[in-house]
Amino acid sequence: MFNRTATAKWNGTGKEGKGWVSTETKSLDSAYNFSFRFGDEKGTNPEELIAAAHASCFNMKLAFTLDAAGMTAEELNTTANLTLDKAPGDWTITKIHLVTTAKIPGADAAKFQECVATAKAGCPVSRVLNAEITAEATLV
Repeated sequence: MFNRTATAKWNGTGKEGKGWVSTETKSLDSAYNFSFRFGDEKGTNPEELIAAAHASCFNMKLAFTLDAAGMTAEELNTTANLTLDKAPGDWTITKIHLVTTAKIPGADAAKFQECVATAKAGCPVSRVLNAEITAEATLV
C-alpha cells in the first residue's frame, strides 16, 4: 500500500477568494482561483489536475499491459479530455475521453486495442472515479 498526500488551502469567498495547492513532493505547488477554473485567466484548476493524473496513470498502466502482452511501446502520448457540465444541482465531471497515439514496432492491432481496454478499466485513476469518497472536518 502507498499513501500520497496533497494539500489545498483557500482564503475568501468562492468567487473572489484565492487558493494554493501542493503535493508532498512539491512537484505541484500552485495557486488556483475561480478565474483559473471558470474564466479566461491561465492557471491550474482541479479538473485539469484530474485530467493530467488520468492521462499519466493510463499511459503507465498501458505500458505494463503491453509488456505483459509481449509488446514494448517506444512512445505513448495520451490526452485526457475532461468534460465539466452544469448538471442538475451543481457542476459535475461527466466524462473523460482518453485519446492515445502509440508507437509500437510490430504491434498486433487487435491485441493493442485489448491492452487499451484493459488499461482504461484498470488504471488506478480510472478506478478511483468509482471509489467510495469519505471526508472528515474539524472546525477550529
